Amino acid sequence: MSFNEERLLESEYVMGTYARKPVELVRGRGMEVEDADGRTYLDFVSGVGAVSLGHCHPALVSALEEQARTLIHVSNYYYIEHRGEVARLVSDLLNACVADDEPMPWQSFFSNSGAEANECAFKLARLHAKKRAVAAAERAGADEDAVRAAAANAPRLIVTLDRSFHGRTLATLAATAQPAKQEAFQPLPDGFIRTPLNDVEALERLFASQGDAICAVMVECVQGEGGVHPCTAEFLQAVRRLTGERGALFMCDEIQCGMYRCGTYPFGFQHFGVTPDVVTIAKGIASGFPMGMCAARADVAASFDAGDHGSTFGGSCLAVAAAEATVRTLAAEGLAENAERVGAYLREALAQLPNVEEVRGLGLMVAVDLAEGVSAPDVVLAGLDAGLLLNYTGPRTLRFLPPLVCSEADVDVLAQKLGRLLGA
Repeated sequence: MSFNEERLLESEYVMGTYARKPVELVRGRGMEVEDADGRTYLDFVSGVGAVSLGHCHPALVSALEEQARTLIHVSNYYYIEHRGEVARLVSDLLNACVADDEPMPWQSFFSNSGAEANECAFKLARLHAKKRAVAAAERAGADEDAVRAAAANAPRLIVTLDRSFHGRTLATLAATAQPAKQEAFQPLPDGFIRTPLNDVEALERLFASQGDAICAVMVECVQGEGGVHPCTAEFLQAVRRLTGERGALFMCDEIQCGMYRCGTYPFGFQHFGVTPDVVTIAKGIASGFPMGMCAARADVAASFDAGDHGSTFGGSCLAVAAAEATVRTLAAEGLAENAERVGAYLREALAQLPNVEEVRGLGLMVAVDLAEGVSAPDVVLAGLDAGLLLNYTGPRTLRFLPPLVCSEADVDVLAQKLGRLLGA
């Protein structure tokens, strides 16, 4: 089928929720993808940061082929191979910076996406708060009516940050503190409140006025859709302190900045000297195969009982096979170190380009703000003719999320071509 035929079919039968770029991608390998006309592109989007191993990595392809020949799906009613291994691997990664010789294990719920992982985290936070309130009332000798009242009045407010992005379901959209994305879908679920990024005083005021109602704070340690804005260590440490004082949960949305995307460490929070109670994971965990996880410290995860949450396809045979292959290959090929080294090289190269006003990011999660009058959407479109897949998150903001196999040579090609597009 030709590209034009595909476009016509999509225009008639696919909902128009995306303004797709005028290209049909049909195959890929490593950093490169090829379109239906045989043109190749260097991919600095990687499926919005999901294709962590690069396109069609042999380890991932082999794992999926082998699993597809063996067993594809049976549901979560049964034990399957690889699921426990992946949960243990992720627990070890989450404890990578914990000094304790025998750190508490993390327990995971498997989902199909980052939005579903965040939905799980919201439910866990509210249930955990409710069970804490009930337990406290029972310890105080409360009667049945008082226990029920304690459950009904348990903290349920979840704090998120301005410019955050946590998904497009109704609840995750309510948590996404971007009014422009929310307005068309009002009324949204209540129980969410926003606070400014990196403003410790504002956070302290919020806890002083509403701390008894707060059950959790969810943050992206590096905001992705908001334009790659890192939290400060001071701010994250304040989140950890204030949630600890109130018995609320500190939750990190690591969907975009996790799985070595920020270089050096497995997760973004590990760059800032804090340890949360709940971590949500997706995108790079299975290198492009649909996969999400909500991981919680075992004592928090214990708030869930059988039947409290579920998913038909979450943690399927194919998904966990892909995740195990991805996690093991990320370590075996030293891609954390590569992300750190090449990410620094990328930021330095971008800073030298014309009409670049600011460069931000960690590892291979990078953004640039362009000069006034330079349109990021126009640059992205022009990039196609130059053989580049690029992405923008704002009128003047370009975001770079290449596969973690990106090399300095790839950056050199990007800098040369992008420099011409920006006026070099």
